[in-house]
Amino acid sequence: MKRAFNFNAGPAALPLEVLEQAQQQFVEYQGAGMSIMEMSHRSELYEQVNNETQALFREIYGIPDNYHVLLLQGGASTQFATIPMNFLTPDKVGAYVMTGAWAEKAIKEAKLVGETAVAATSEAHKFNRIPALSDIQLPDQAAYLHITTNETIGGTQFAEFPQTGNVPLIADMSSDILSRPVDVSQFGLIYAGAQKNLGPSGVTVVIVRDDLVKESPKTIPAIFRYDTHVKAGSLYNTPPSFSVYMVNLVLKWIKARGGVAQINQYNRDKTKLIYDTIDQSGGFYYGFAAPESRSLMNITFRLQDAELEKKFIKQSEAEGFVGLKGHRDVGGLRASTYNAVPLESCKALAEFMAEFQKNNG
Repeated sequence: MKRAFNFNAGPAALPLEVLEQAQQQFVEYQGAGMSIMEMSHRSELYEQVNNETQALFREIYGIPDNYHVLLLQGGASTQFATIPMNFLTPDKVGAYVMTGAWAEKAIKEAKLVGETAVAATSEAHKFNRIPALSDIQLPDQAAYLHITTNETIGGTQFAEFPQTGNVPLIADMSSDILSRPVDVSQFGLIYAGAQKNLGPSGVTVVIVRDDLVKESPKTIPAIFRYDTHVKAGSLYNTPPSFSVYMVNLVLKWIKARGGVAQINQYNRDKTKLIYDTIDQSGGFYYGFAAPESRSLMNITFRLQDAELEKKFIKQSEAEGFVGLKGHRDVGGLRASTYNAVPLESCKALAEFMAEFQKNNG
């Protein structure tokens, strides 16, 4: 079987070893006589998977004891609404750093719940960079500061995070969670859809500090209250069991590869191959993101004209490359290099880019 060079932005590449293990256990899990997709989420076997997955997250990410790890449904889009529903009280202001499309979606949902403020924005630069931390201005009575740590569309990423004092820092890490070491204690809440770095779509990880859970209002539906899921151990309603199982396998894969620090170095080695090809092309290729804001997860770049980009996409697809077309809202080209994208795929892309320039430059 020839594997595609998968640069999809999400759902995205999964480790081949994980897929092969899941294949072996697909029909029957642990001698149960059934697939994990068929068994009750109240069964002892599934509860073991649920609990172990949360424990692995704690171990790999260094999550302190005063934080809860939740495995929920609804993707980051549900969290856009759940966060203000839980924390944006009438006397507070939800503060957001506007870095692109995903940050914009988050603040749009918050505006339906309460008062919001843009603490900093890079809109004047067409979201090709992360605002300087010194430009972030917290409003009075801020309920929280929300950031999107990595913007998949523009290909920008926070290199460091703002210090917010007593104001909880909340982060959408959907596209770069577990790609680099993070001090979880700096955040009040971290959330991430799984379909980029953690597993298949269907499960959303929420890491939330205990004192924030205790503030869950009793005036919103139980399914949207964080304390509901904490008390139930992420089993309040039927979980996306197969997706949780796959995340479990991915976490074990990360641990076996030396943990997040080693994954981070691997990601840097991978993306350097492609960024160097762009930077050394003499302008044939040019990056969209400002160099200091470049993402290790989504490499966005352009060619000199749209017709040449179409030719690039067509020829790359013929060579087995998948997912290099830029987001429909901005166009251009994008290579998403999440944790499971192999170094070999990035090397192959760099070589293809060099050959394409040679033939079309």
